[in-house]
Amino acid sequence: MKLTLQVYGLLWRLALPFALLRLWWRGRAEPLYRRHWGERLGWFSGVPSQEAGQDDGPSIWVHAVSLGETRAAAPLIAALRQKIPKMRLLLTHMTATGRAAGAELLQPGDVQVWLPYDLPGPMRHFLRRFQPRAAVLMETEVWPNLAEQCRAAGVPVLLVNARLSARSASRWQRWPALARVAWRGLFAAAQTPEDAQRIRALGAAQAMSLGNLKFDMRPDPALLQLGAEWKAAAARPVLLLASTREQGGQSEEALLLAALPSALAQRALLVWAPRHPQRFDAVAQLLAGQGHAVQRRSMGAPTAETAGWLGDSLGEMAAYYAMADAAFIGGSLLPLGGQNLIEACACGCPVVLGPSQFNFAAAAQAALDAGAAVQAVDAAQVWAALQRWLDDPEARQAAGQKARAFAAAHQGAAQRQADWIVEIAGEALSQRPDANQ
Repeated sequence: MKLTLQVYGLLWRLALPFALLRLWWRGRAEPLYRRHWGERLGWFSGVPSQEAGQDDGPSIWVHAVSLGETRAAAPLIAALRQKIPKMRLLLTHMTATGRAAGAELLQPGDVQVWLPYDLPGPMRHFLRRFQPRAAVLMETEVWPNLAEQCRAAGVPVLLVNARLSARSASRWQRWPALARVAWRGLFAAAQTPEDAQRIRALGAAQAMSLGNLKFDMRPDPALLQLGAEWKAAAARPVLLLASTREQGGQSEEALLLAALPSALAQRALLVWAPRHPQRFDAVAQLLAGQGHAVQRRSMGAPTAETAGWLGDSLGEMAAYYAMADAAFIGGSLLPLGGQNLIEACACGCPVVLGPSQFNFAAAAQAALDAGAAVQAVDAAQVWAALQRWLDDPEARQAAGQKARAFAAAHQGAAQRQADWIVEIAGEALSQRPDANQ
């Protein structure tokens, strides 16, 4: 095990200069990546630390790597605050969108930093600095040195809203020694029984199915109202292309544009909302290069004359779903495993899914079974499904109602997982921090 971690650490050190260069590169479009660099290496100058012997409540560390995980963590954090009124939150992220969204979840006494890269020194310094009583990791964020340093410090590691696709499980199984280090002794609250089974097979101490936190995310009424205003301003049907992505130089936007029926483009306002903000400019250029006039959300609301609209904003997905008659959920035409469809359903927006759904297989199948979604095999079928809903308002409205009912029927995971965290980490939560940790 020691040799495995040494080899893994050596590879990380070799990759570190490239990781830092990537941060600088991404910082061109998202300046937050260029701030607080030292935190990535375990340096936390100016950040408040957990002092041993404080009478405050326990410091609970929640790691939400990006925007989706941060938003899913919100109802869980709220449930934990109810169960542990004096809880102080240590919130970490790896992406700029996650950190920006996470700032809204903080209360006085909470701390927010970047999670250090998975090297033993930075992780050890992080734990000594903040002395969390429990590590609550969102969804998939299992790292070998993180797990090993938490074990050494006596910090229980809990993976919540956990998901592990068959593809990801097979990747871990290719490196059994590394998997043993990462998963040994970990506790997991999985989204589905299948996820729990795969996690147990990798050596977790416990894995049980407690549902999906994303069903507990409630759309902001102000965003729903904003979406209704946009819809009225557009003055025609609206089709949303949500969370579209690219892979290996090929983009889902290009696939959709190549199959777009010209009559549909004239009939409906097409709203493009790429998954990653660093792609906003590239998507705008792609649309313009193929003769599609497009306005940007950052320049104002749509009008009846708007030919196409680019959703180049963050935190407004509920508004985009509220304005749409129907939506395509990206990350699914290319073999990327799909994206979260639950928010669309909660907004009453029927959705079309592409063929690739391995990251959200259970939720996607449940939505299909409930009549809240339909699945297409390619871009042409995506447009055909969207057009059928425009042609049949009664079917579209029925699908929207089924989408809301589907989202509501699966709520409650936040309370279940908060109860489970307190049960598993109860002894650690009741202890004072160790000044010699």
